[in-house]
Amino acid sequence: QVQLVESGGGLVQAGGSLKLSCAASVRTFNSYTLAWFRQVPGKDRDFVSVINWDGVTTYYADSVKGRFAISRDNTKATLYLQMNNLKPEDTAQYYCAAGAGWGSPIRRDYEYWGQGTQVTVSS
Repeated sequence: QVQLVESGGGLVQAGGSLKLSCAASVRTFNSYTLAWFRQVPGKDRDFVSVINWDGVTTYYADSVKGRFAISRDNTKATLYLQMNNLKPEDTAQYYCAAGAGWGSPIRRDYEYWGQGTQVTVSS
């Protein structure tokens, strides 16, 4: 069983930055592909970014490419999302997820999910 706990969300002005963290309670953390998704009330949960178990291969949604950076620290069993130049449309609940797939942007490929952390960007 994998437990994921997100933190780092908050309220920020447009153009600002936030860094999200996702702490995992699992001994085999470095064997999982990890991803960030986000969701606005009443809409689907959308892919944001993924990092494979190798810690090198990453993919981003077009909407965040060049502004967000995903990383992981396997020694701390923690996933990160550095978010820069935030826009009001980035406002959402952000979720981290863990799965066995390789670089998948598909929600159903992830077995484990955190409870989410809210990011609100004011204009």
